[in-house]
Amino acid sequence: MTGPRFGYGTNGFANHRLGDALRVVADLGYEGVALTLDHQHLDPFSPTLAADVAALAEDLDRLGLAVVVETGARYLLDPWHKHAPTLLHADNEPRLDLLAAAIDIAADLGAEAVSFWSGVRPPDVPDAVAWDRLVAGCARLVEAATKVRVPLGFEPEPGMLVADLDGFDRLRARLGDPEFFGLTLDVGHCRCVEPASVPDCVRRAGPHLVNVQIDDMRRDVHEHLEFGAGEIDFPPVLAALDEVGYRGLVAVELPRHSHAAPDTARRSLTFLRGAAWQADAVARITADPTAIRALFPVARRRCGPEVADEVRVGLLAALPPDVLADEITSLYRFGDPAEKRAVLRALSVLPVGDLGLPLVRDALRTNDSTLVTAALGPYGSAGLDAPAYRQGVLKCVFMGIPLAEIGALRVDDELRRMLRAFADERVAAGRPVPADVPMVLAGEA
Repeated sequence: MTGPRFGYGTNGFANHRLGDALRVVADLGYEGVALTLDHQHLDPFSPTLAADVAALAEDLDRLGLAVVVETGARYLLDPWHKHAPTLLHADNEPRLDLLAAAIDIAADLGAEAVSFWSGVRPPDVPDAVAWDRLVAGCARLVEAATKVRVPLGFEPEPGMLVADLDGFDRLRARLGDPEFFGLTLDVGHCRCVEPASVPDCVRRAGPHLVNVQIDDMRRDVHEHLEFGAGEIDFPPVLAALDEVGYRGLVAVELPRHSHAAPDTARRSLTFLRGAAWQADAVARITADPTAIRALFPVARRRCGPEVADEVRVGLLAALPPDVLADEITSLYRFGDPAEKRAVLRALSVLPVGDLGLPLVRDALRTNDSTLVTAALGPYGSAGLDAPAYRQGVLKCVFMGIPLAEIGALRVDDELRRMLRAFADERVAAGRPVPADVPMVLAGEA
C-alpha cells in the first residue's frame, strides 16, 4: 500500500494567523493543507491579494506543503446568511466571482484542486430551475479551470441540491463529462447518505477523485466529530483509496475544533497514521498470513495504546480460517499481557469455534485482572462449561473485578450459592461485600 498524503484544513485553525497555522501543520508532519479562503485566511477580496498569494506560495514551498483550495467559508459573501448566495440563487454572480477567483488563486499556488458545492436549493426555486442554474454556473467554472488546468473538485453535501454520488454523476453528465470537473469526497458524508459501505463509496468515486476530506461522523449526526467518536472504520477507507489509485491529499476537516487546533491536529495525525499502518498490515497479512507474527507485537507502538486492542483484533480478522487457530494460539502463548488480552477479546468475532477455550481457561488461571476480565468476555461467557464459568465469576469477585465489566452473566442456583457463601464469609470477617454481589443474589443482575 502506498502511504496516503495527509493534510489539515485551515478552517480548523480559525483562531490562528494563516502563517502560524501552516507552520504548526508542517511541524506536526502533515504533507499539505486544505486552504479555506476566508476573511482571516487569504481573503480573496483583499486589495493586497496578489502579494498575499505570492507570499503564501513561498511559505508553502518553504514548508513543503501541498495545497487544495476550499471555498466553503460560511459568511464570506453575506454577513447575514451562511453560504449565501450559492450557485442556485437568482443573483449567483458573487458566488461565481468567488469561485473564479479561487481558480486563479489555485493556479498561482500550484494547487491540486479547487473544491466547491451546489448549495441548498432556496425554497422559492423550483428543482428544475436550480439544476439549470447549477449546470450553467459549473459550465463557466469548467471553462475557467480548463484554461489554467486546475482540477475542480465538486463536493456532494448532505442537504444540498447535489447531496450524493448519484447527483454528482447527473451533474457531470449534463456538463458533458469535462476533463477538469472532478470530485471532492468527504468520507463522513459517505457515512451519512450513501447506502453502500464507506469503502464501496470510495471505490465508486475513484475514477473522478481529485480531493478527499476526512473526518468522522455518525449516520444520525451530520457533524464533524473527532476521530474515533463516530462510526467510520478508517483502515478499509484508506485501503480503498489506495486501491483506486488516489494519490492526492487526504485532508482532515474539523472546522469546529479551532479552540484546540494544535492538539486536535496532532491527535488526528497520530490516529490516521495508525489507521494507514493497519491498512498496510492487513494487506500484508492477507498476502502472507505469517506476517502477523511480526506485525501483531508492534501494533501498540505504531497505532497507540488507546486503539491497540482494536487494531490487533483487526489484524487477527485478516487471517484465513485454515491458519487462524494455530496463529492465535502462538500469539497468545508468546505474547505479553496486552497481546494476550487482544487475542482473548478477538475470540468473539473470529470463526474459531471451541478452539479458543484453552486460551480462556489459561487466562483464568492467572492473577492478571485484565486477562481475567477479557477471558470472561462474550466468547468465554458463552463457551465455558458451567463449573469453569462459575469459578471464573467467583475469581472476578475475589479480585475486585466488577461483574458489569465481563460478559452477560449466566446466573444459576449453584452460582448464587457460591456467591452467598462468599458474601457470608466477608460479613463474618467484617469486610465489605462488593456491591454487585447482593444485586446478583437479589436477581437484579
